[in-house]
Amino acid sequence: MAVWNLGSINIDNVYRVPHLPAPGETLAATAFSQGLGGKGANMSVAIARAASRVAHIGAVGADGKWTVERLMEYGVDTRQIEVVHGEATGHAIIAVAEDGENQIVLFEGTNRTITQDRIGAALTEASPGDTFLTQNETSGQRMGADIAKRLGLRVVYAAAPFDPGAVKDVLPFTDMLVLNQVEAQQLEDALGKPVNALGIENVVVTMGAEGCLWMTDAGGETHVPAISVTPIDTTGAGDTFTGYLVAGLDRGMPMRQALDLATQAGALMVTRLGTADVIPDLKEIEDARLG
Repeated sequence: MAVWNLGSINIDNVYRVPHLPAPGETLAATAFSQGLGGKGANMSVAIARAASRVAHIGAVGADGKWTVERLMEYGVDTRQIEVVHGEATGHAIIAVAEDGENQIVLFEGTNRTITQDRIGAALTEASPGDTFLTQNETSGQRMGADIAKRLGLRVVYAAAPFDPGAVKDVLPFTDMLVLNQVEAQQLEDALGKPVNALGIENVVVTMGAEGCLWMTDAGGETHVPAISVTPIDTTGAGDTFTGYLVAGLDRGMPMRQALDLATQAGALMVTRLGTADVIPDLKEIEDARLG
């Protein structure tokens, strides 16, 4: 099987700070690093490191060619990533405080230039039973989900960053919805109904230190507890969780087993500083023996 991820690719500029800056505050950073990021790229790396085949559908500018090479090094199929000349690659300015909390300013760049032709051409290589994954950081989400559904793919939607219009467009094609507590509340407010009443087969709500809640359209509800660790950086932890969850399902794991694996991956991720470049692989998770 395989995962087809229509996702963002960003250049992450990460600044380590004593605390998150208040409005109007000028704050000196204690460290700086640059790396591969974007919710889509993070998830693709996590899927690859969880031993599943993943093809990334996306776009970068000439300044982001190195990000494509990095994805390839991590085992991601990059043949469906287009280089758009004259446009800037998406990038993020990330402040990470000593307590592990973060603050992010995002520029979408080429992530919003992905064409319908690119998405359609990529999915012609997909097979029934594969997985289509997308988030809210690119163009073409509804079209991609529609095509994938008609081709017999499982459609997984990570509804972040939250946008009510984008979510409403994709929900009719969605088999599994993954979102955090804040996004779940925003979705309930926008639609006037709880997330477990949307007719979606599986809904997973992540709750940080409280773990996650898995709900089914049959009325089932399962709480998966978090693993206690000392966080260093929460950036990319949710993407790591989602990537490992999707990879586990792609490899044929039952939902609960895939959730347990994703929880371990997310817990190990928050003990590391960085994003895609530090996402753990299966051996590291096994060696860490968390939980």
